[in-house]
Amino acid sequence: MRFIVILAFSCFYSSLFSQSYSKKITEKLLEAKKCDVLIELKSKADLSFVGNNLTKKEKAEMVYSLLRNNAEMSQVRLVNYLQVNNINFQSFIIVNAIHATIDQKALNDLLSFQEIKFIYYDETLKLLPVTDNTFNTLQARGPMLTWGIERIEADKVWSQGYEGQGVTIAGEDTGYNWEVEGIKNKYRGYNTTNQTVDHNYNWHDAIHKASPLSADSINPCGYSIRTPCDDHGHGTHTVGTMTGSTEKEIYGVAPKANWIGCRNMERGNGALSTYIECFEFFLAPTDLDGLNPKPSLAPSAINNSWYCSREEGCDESNFAIMEEVVNNLRTSGIVVVVSAGNSGQVCGNISAPPAIFKSSFTVGSFAINDTISSFSSSGPVYNYKDTIIKPDVCAPGSDVLSRTHTGELAAWSGTSMAGPHVAGLVALIINANPELDGNVSKIEEIIKLSSRPADANIDCIGSTLSARPNHVYGYGKILAPEAIRLAIITKTSNSKQSINKFIIQPNPVVNSLRIINLNNDSYTYSLRQISGKVIFNQLKSSQTLDMSSLNSGVYILQCNQTGQNEKFVKF
Repeated sequence: MRFIVILAFSCFYSSLFSQSYSKKITEKLLEAKKCDVLIELKSKADLSFVGNNLTKKEKAEMVYSLLRNNAEMSQVRLVNYLQVNNINFQSFIIVNAIHATIDQKALNDLLSFQEIKFIYYDETLKLLPVTDNTFNTLQARGPMLTWGIERIEADKVWSQGYEGQGVTIAGEDTGYNWEVEGIKNKYRGYNTTNQTVDHNYNWHDAIHKASPLSADSINPCGYSIRTPCDDHGHGTHTVGTMTGSTEKEIYGVAPKANWIGCRNMERGNGALSTYIECFEFFLAPTDLDGLNPKPSLAPSAINNSWYCSREEGCDESNFAIMEEVVNNLRTSGIVVVVSAGNSGQVCGNISAPPAIFKSSFTVGSFAINDTISSFSSSGPVYNYKDTIIKPDVCAPGSDVLSRTHTGELAAWSGTSMAGPHVAGLVALIINANPELDGNVSKIEEIIKLSSRPADANIDCIGSTLSARPNHVYGYGKILAPEAIRLAIITKTSNSKQSINKFIIQPNPVVNSLRIINLNNDSYTYSLRQISGKVIFNQLKSSQTLDMSSLNSGVYILQCNQTGQNEKFVKF
């Protein structure tokens, strides 16, 4: 049976009761003795000097240290109060906040703390799946490659040797069945050589109790679990689109990338605090006890196939705290990929966090007929700060084949299915040019500029139909080979400079190429294919080479005397 998943989160944040806490807290405390809240503190870490001249590891270590120091110093008095009064709480550092379960007396006490900026009601958000009965037809086809993989031409990148190897990407979702065929060998915690598994630093569960929106308290996976598990199927499907492959079918964009995961929803029901807890785990993965964080093990990208729609009651008062989380992750060198939403082709329908943030890389969906999916939300973003054009790009999201937690192939639809294509593309880009790892701006720019442009199909104020980006397709439909070509020729501030540096012009090249050595004209050069096959040898500096007979692709020019090499693209 084919499944169509159109995410619909419900979160019921109300208007503010005062300047410092949500009215919803008062309403809940009238219904029950206690309720869950998220307490945001005023003090913020200064991350402005974390620059692009740092490696991803250096960025991760610095951002984590600054956030941790700020939280530890500013939360002292509040933590002491919670401990003295035996109030269950959890401190966060990715945003300076504390999750706690409080009663009316505690609320009254907390309002006297000058260091508190705002107290949010920690609302639950619900995932509502919709299914149909046409999957058997698709399953009978048994495709070698899914249509989405073929459309973005990921297989052409694999043939160059770039399959995501050496890159870790992540997802926070309904959990993951790590033992499903096609993703098991890609799980970072699994050692394929000796077939052992270690979930430390590779898995975290942010679900510690049943959601009030669930029918009962019996979760099929349990709570605070130490082994990956998916209580819904949605999460496993998305990680399959990122990395999945078997001997019979390849349905993952980066089939040799590693993945790690975190469960942020309980049978489809999440909360602001569970999303933040997963984000914090990815900032600096911990062991299974939540201790000994290691920022060096942070992923290069995080897929977020979830959102909380404004139409379903999400309160705008919580937008800023989630934006701060995304901003901090981006500063640490992580690409935050976010699904645009499934509210359809109406101007301004991208209106929910985290898709509305400038720092999120927002992804819409297109269908097999190469047109925008009918459910894919349109921009611009009108309802938060300045008007901005979203989505950033579009990816395949209709009838996307992957495997669910049962191990069966299922075709699901939604921008939830589009986002993982982009997360996988990030892995391919970094595989092709490891120096880009941690340079979020350049990675995002590469994906945008390499996408196939498409005109919008609806008129909206603030954008035109033929603009690039526009409010329906963003910069266009992602295209892996062009992204890899741009990645290979992109230099970063971390690129090592050679004493005997030479340059090649132009790059990319169509017909003629010129070698210029800045120090020694007597050096000679060899021209090789990306596979290593030598095409020309003993080329001289300052001569113009005829490249017209070469096939399109990536080539390497190497100095025979110094070993320095430069890559270029032939169109």
